[in-house]
Amino acid sequence: MIPISDRNPRSAGASPMRPGLYTGTASYKLDTMSVADELHPVLHAGRVAVITGAASGIGKAAALEFAKLGLKVAIADVDEARLAAVGKQLVEQIGEANVLIVPTDVAQIDQVTRLRDRVYEAWGEVAVLMNNAGIGIKGTSWEGLENWHKIFNVNVFGVVNVQQVFVPSMLHQENPAMIINTGSKQGFTNPPGNAAYNASKAAVKSLTEGLAHELRNQPDSNVTAHLFVPGWTWTGITGANGGAEKPAGAWTAEETVLYMLDHARAGEFYILVPDNETKREVDQLRIMWGAADIVEGRPALSRWDPNYKALFEEYMRDGLAQLD
Repeated sequence: MIPISDRNPRSAGASPMRPGLYTGTASYKLDTMSVADELHPVLHAGRVAVITGAASGIGKAAALEFAKLGLKVAIADVDEARLAAVGKQLVEQIGEANVLIVPTDVAQIDQVTRLRDRVYEAWGEVAVLMNNAGIGIKGTSWEGLENWHKIFNVNVFGVVNVQQVFVPSMLHQENPAMIINTGSKQGFTNPPGNAAYNASKAAVKSLTEGLAHELRNQPDSNVTAHLFVPGWTWTGITGANGGAEKPAGAWTAEETVLYMLDHARAGEFYILVPDNETKREVDQLRIMWGAADIVEGRPALSRWDPNYKALFEEYMRDGLAQLD
């Protein structure tokens, strides 16, 4: 393994289309590992987590959980006031030296580059990169063009920007690392009613699958990618900001993050999270039905077609009965 200090950045210069590596001198290397650490060297005390969309919901819960595990935490979001409040909690929990608060619009690659540079200047590495920033405004197939651009700029190009900026530097680290991209079940099943959001999360699924394959085939890569697909989670994007009581069927953001971490430790790529209303097996059957629309030549989104309603219900009954 080539020492970090002996590696040269790629010759291509930084540009909006091809961001450069972080070229500072900071470096980080694990010195000691406990027995527990040997089981998973990424989710490890003293290492570094970077979370976008960290001012609330799942991102906030993830930041606080990484801090509990002893990681240093860099948080990013466009909501500066809420981000500062989360940062204050983290500082109280793990100390100011272990927290970076970097207001960031992930749709702006210069701001993402600044985030990367702040992290590497402070700590010299990234162990966990969590692409979690996202918005959920409406956009139908032929209306709301401005919303389509807003959604894709954050949900898709935000993820692309972060990967383009961070991944080359992560590949030049000696220690293992992981990238966790937050997707959505709507990116798998595509329920009618919000075509723009569904399409953006389908894109996140596709690009994360591509990233995982490329990392596996990159010589000497010790970086893995994971697609985190939350279930019904009570956050601002699902209505929690209105002050209403959490529905019984939803999980809290904390429950969702703990499930995600358990399955990331196990090395799973598709981290498909259940909730109190929908078991994982139900999600799997729904996903298989959607794939069969293509194979069997059914209408698009036949699950919601009245002509297929009875057949879909029978399929679900039979599928769940076989699992009992």
